Amino acid sequence: MAVAERNASSSVVIISRNCLFSLFLISTIFFSLSWFYVLRSTGTHHFVEAGSLTNSKPLTVIDNSRNNLQEEKELFQKKYDAKCSKDNELLLKVYMYDLNPEFHFGLLNWKPEGGSVWPDIRVKIPSYPGGLNLQHSIEYWLTLDLLASEVYDKREACSVIRVRNSSEADVIFVPFFSSLSYNRFSKRHPNEKKSQNKVLQEKLVKFLTSQEEWKRSGGKDHIVVAHHPNSLLDARLKLWPAMFILADFGRYPPNIANVEKDVIAPYKHVIKSYVNDASEFDSRPILLYFQGAIYRKDGGFVRQELFYLLKDEKDVHFTFGSVQKNGVTEASRGMHSSKFCLNIAGDTPSSNRLFDAIASHCVPVIISDDIELPYEDILDYSEFCIFVRTSDAVKEKFLINLVRSIKKEEWTRMRDRLKEIEQFVEFQYPSKKGDAVQMIWQAVARKIPSIRRNIHKSRRFSQTVTDKEKGLRSVSLPRNFW
Repeated sequence: MAVAERNASSSVVIISRNCLFSLFLISTIFFSLSWFYVLRSTGTHHFVEAGSLTNSKPLTVIDNSRNNLQEEKELFQKKYDAKCSKDNELLLKVYMYDLNPEFHFGLLNWKPEGGSVWPDIRVKIPSYPGGLNLQHSIEYWLTLDLLASEVYDKREACSVIRVRNSSEADVIFVPFFSSLSYNRFSKRHPNEKKSQNKVLQEKLVKFLTSQEEWKRSGGKDHIVVAHHPNSLLDARLKLWPAMFILADFGRYPPNIANVEKDVIAPYKHVIKSYVNDASEFDSRPILLYFQGAIYRKDGGFVRQELFYLLKDEKDVHFTFGSVQKNGVTEASRGMHSSKFCLNIAGDTPSSNRLFDAIASHCVPVIISDDIELPYEDILDYSEFCIFVRTSDAVKEKFLINLVRSIKKEEWTRMRDRLKEIEQFVEFQYPSKKGDAVQMIWQAVARKIPSIRRNIHKSRRFSQTVTDKEKGLRSVSLPRNFW
């Protein structure tokens, strides 16, 4: 019996040793294989198949010599140039009509030379009038950027490129300085039957609707800039299929302009940017700032209500002001010294005051229930703005208590975010990466899929359309979209 037990225990020991040996052997094999594959993967970059070198340049070892640094710079420049070329599918391709100068730079008293309808921007750029004219100068900056895309091979920013063949274009740009036309030429002189602004609108409608590009899409792929609320008052009813670039939708019925088809662009701020801003929460003595027209029509009644609610608050600046005399300088100084800046609805939902506040790093307090904001599909304004409903703002002590409740830490976070996004509302020439011009073009590019879908849908029954139905397509007023 004892012998049998010893034999059994010996067998168990032998089996255990065999199992351990087997486990060790399997582990060794897996370990060896894993190292083999690791070494193979890390060694891939060190081997080049002979066939892959066919028709290629000799490989160069990069060192720190001046020649190789120059080669690297040239290689980088080639990549940059390729990015800005019309062959880059990521670029927005725009066909721009060569309109008569009377529609654009002729309004700036520029005279064409040598038969060209465009100024030579390499020599001199016609200047835009200052003051409040500048706040609606959007079409001026967009047109300059398109012209620059043809003239300069090396641009700091390139979201867009002008193409000469309209069939290659994503959209068609209409270079009419409509806001300037309204500001300067909307009054009819005694010897005129119509104002120059109205005449230009009629000419524009006649020209556009006769173009093959317009007929091909029904105008859906055209871009028309009408940033001033009163610009294109007559033509908008006939050019409604186009994409409008606007300040807001305050004076447009929703079947003429809406957020689905159109683009909201920022105003060009009038006050000076706060360069080298080292101010902090405690160094800005004014809590809440507003300077502007107090008595307004339409939705602007709230300005008057707020004036009476806030005028006696010791650290609130709420006064009438304009751009006359030293108005802009005073506003710049006041906004740069304020923690919060009021942006209140006036005759329209939007105003330049919001963008003046952004340029001042003064946290905007927006009281405008119907306001639409630029790039809001990609930009969260609640990160750097305070929004207050009109019905709440006119309650006694509501607004001032809300603003006082925002402490230093939260204000600083919002102010820092303002500094990060202020370039998005900056208009300049030449345009720079991430500025307002580039952001507007990118906003247009995000509308392209919707434009193409609408154009394709409009062609569904093109093969069965009768002559009578073709006539209906030229009706000037749209059907209600809603």
